[in-house]
Amino acid sequence: MEFTTKSNAIFEQCINDYHKSDNVDTPINNPYQVKTIEFYLYLKNWIDTVQWHLEDIIRDPEIQPAEALLIKRRIDKSNQDRTDLVELIDSYWLDTYKNVKVASDATINTESPAWAIDRLSILALKIFHMKEQVERKDASAEHIAACQKKLDVLLEQRKDLSTAIDQLLADIEAGRKYMKVYKQMKMYNDPSLNPVLYATGK
Repeated sequence: MEFTTKSNAIFEQCINDYHKSDNVDTPINNPYQVKTIEFYLYLKNWIDTVQWHLEDIIRDPEIQPAEALLIKRRIDKSNQDRTDLVELIDSYWLDTYKNVKVASDATINTESPAWAIDRLSILALKIFHMKEQVERKDASAEHIAACQKKLDVLLEQRKDLSTAIDQLLADIEAGRKYMKVYKQMKMYNDPSLNPVLYATGK
């Protein structure tokens, strides 16, 4: 089985699990064994799914400022959790391919496997919610037709991205490409680097 076949199935499973309650405060119930790649993929998509809905909520024009601030803080933490998990997944790949003999003419990819998988997870959410729009009973025929066109593009995009990820992993495994992972140095989260924080001693 191609890796993205597994990934896409887990993402769809996770999104469906979330929408059983459709509540951003629903506790995660990850069905996979801790520290397996399946566990990380499910967790990754759960973070993305909750954040997707937090982003919807915060755009409510009637939202109270205090609530909006709390949600913004949750989104900030979610972004950091997402970044940390992507780096963890890349560590999995680094360990998996640590004994591969890299060819002398091997090249590096524009992004690591986990950051490509991050995009695949978000794409799964776009597909799910665009399907919702296509299936709306209260929408106009024009709206549904426009959303169907967008859904067709998203499905094609998932096919292309899946193919590219599987090819990248095959190239890394064969030594035709090699991995280098750069940690995301988000300065605004670091109290020693964010001037607003270190100036106030917070």
